[in-house]
Amino acid sequence: MEVSREFLWILLGASLVTWLPRVLPLAVLSRVSLPGWLLRYLHYVPVAVMTALLAQEVLTTDGEWAAPAESLKLAALVPTLAVAILTRHLLATVLTGMASMAILAWLR
Repeated sequence: MEVSREFLWILLGASLVTWLPRVLPLAVLSRVSLPGWLLRYLHYVPVAVMTALLAQEVLTTDGEWAAPAESLKLAALVPTLAVAILTRHLLATVLTGMASMAILAWLR
């Protein structure tokens, strides 16, 4: 199987576009001392992003608001969130979420 030159350029370009936004800020910010107020602000960014992603996935179905009483995802979120808060263990949280969804889908 022969790989074309165009494909290699596309692969290189896609790799750079993926790699640069991740590595460049890390390289630059590791050499700079950020003010305390900015560090406190940045501390909440991952939580805010994960909350937005989770809310969108749990509260909507096919782009429409899902009724809470009919949402399997919302029902599976309860034990998953409990395990996440109590154990703070990623694998236990993921397994609980998968098991909850499987059980609720089976019971439905």
